[in-house]
Amino acid sequence: MATAGGSETCSHGSSLESSLLLPTKEPNWEAIPESESEKLCIDDMLDVYCGEFGSWQLRHFVLTSLAWALEAFHTMVMIFADQEPGWRCVEGSGSRCDEKAESVCGLEPGSWEWEGGPGSSTVAQWGLVCGEKYKVGLVQALFFAGCMIGAGVFGHLSDSSLGRKGSLKTVCILNAIFGCLTSIAPDYFTYLLLRFLTGFSTGGVGLCSFVLATEPVGPTKRGVAGMSTFYFFSTGIALLAGIAYIFPTWRALYVASSVPSVLFLFLVIPFISESPRWYLVRGKINKAMKIMQAIAKSNGNNLPEGIILALDDEANDASNDNQSSSKEAVSGSIVDVIRSPVTSIRLFLAVGISFTCSVVYYGLSLNVVNLETNIHLSVLLNAVAEMPAFTITAVLLDRFGRKPLAIGTQWFSAIFCLTGSVVGSVRMWEVIKMGCGVLGIFGMAGTYNLLFIYTAELFPTVVRNAALGSATQAAQMGAILAPFVVVLGGILPFLVFGICGLVGGMLAYCLPETLNKPLYDTMRGIEEGEADWRIT
Repeated sequence: MATAGGSETCSHGSSLESSLLLPTKEPNWEAIPESESEKLCIDDMLDVYCGEFGSWQLRHFVLTSLAWALEAFHTMVMIFADQEPGWRCVEGSGSRCDEKAESVCGLEPGSWEWEGGPGSSTVAQWGLVCGEKYKVGLVQALFFAGCMIGAGVFGHLSDSSLGRKGSLKTVCILNAIFGCLTSIAPDYFTYLLLRFLTGFSTGGVGLCSFVLATEPVGPTKRGVAGMSTFYFFSTGIALLAGIAYIFPTWRALYVASSVPSVLFLFLVIPFISESPRWYLVRGKINKAMKIMQAIAKSNGNNLPEGIILALDDEANDASNDNQSSSKEAVSGSIVDVIRSPVTSIRLFLAVGISFTCSVVYYGLSLNVVNLETNIHLSVLLNAVAEMPAFTITAVLLDRFGRKPLAIGTQWFSAIFCLTGSVVGSVRMWEVIKMGCGVLGIFGMAGTYNLLFIYTAELFPTVVRNAALGSATQAAQMGAILAPFVVVLGGILPFLVFGICGLVGGMLAYCLPETLNKPLYDTMRGIEEGEADWRIT
């Protein structure tokens, strides 16, 4: 008896010890027999079990969207770094310098000096005035050209090998490096090259951040969440105005605007999760399910056993008897988008709208910033003025849908731009023209905000970033063109902006509504899903 009892005790102790010392084995969702599982697409799982927008999504959304402020820093820093500072006559210059002269072009060298010294801006540093003034515009154009290329490259990488989080981490590292190197550029051409490279990495920041922030959000909350990301961009512009006031020299400003990218890498990126949708389409079901389980737990919900994620076409395909297909990576490219009759026309329309919208948005922004007021105050007010447009479109988004708002905001902007083109330049009309410009940018800011969420919902997960990258590239082309439209002068800029707004609204009229539709995962899923919607 004693021996038996001792054996029992020993056996029990060994069992207890093993349960305490051995790590708990994580569930393998891929090994669950199909007969014992229920397949759900991500939208259905979020809606039924995990919660569409709980504490997990809120934390993840805020942390990820902070990257928009970084994009604002690297994009709008040129307003302050490349500005033409004030000048004054040096003492003893006598008649060689006229304080009432409109520019320094006709003044004798040595008779005047820059206020704040040669380090106040790149214009003062390298004498980018008079015959060299075009070089300032060239820097801006090449920056947006870099953005255009980077949007396409990182759009593809975030859909394929790097993923959303990996791509965001990569562009932040590059931005920090290129931004700091720009501050020590020894000459203009090195500065030009570094701004192009900064544009290349900046082109992927907002793109990757937006998709990563919105993909874990449920379908009925995704619209408002997506449109809220632009508050971070406008806040970044407002903060940059303060940073530029504290650091008045252009070299110090580039360092100060690049440091936040380093802080984001070490203090924010580690607490951001990869998109479960990307894991799913790459065949990593266990990792996707682990995130979905974390979402449910954090939101105070429970994810029952036997529930497993599946791509939308698999979840809806009753004849699918081979579960192993859900473990294979599903990929896609922009070529697949063009080949599909469903997505090809959507891509064409999204690219056209992005181009016209960008011409109007950046063109009107330049007009507002070029007011003869304090530049720091002008940039601050311009950023704050966009926020009511974001709020109104976010409130109306789920009430009226994406399509009516896309049409209405662009035509609202077009009406005031066309009005601005017909009013005269007499002093009594200047206030009306300025008001037309403000209302024009108010409407187009709402479109710009809406366009990201609308475009994201038009394409499936496997090609979403590639499609967004193409639309972003078109927007960058519009940004390159905008300054050349502004220099036309007279009634032409407002006329061009008005026509662009009208054309953009017409293109949006041809797009389908995406309100309350599922966010598809695969090309097959969107083609079959859209066919079902047309039937019903």
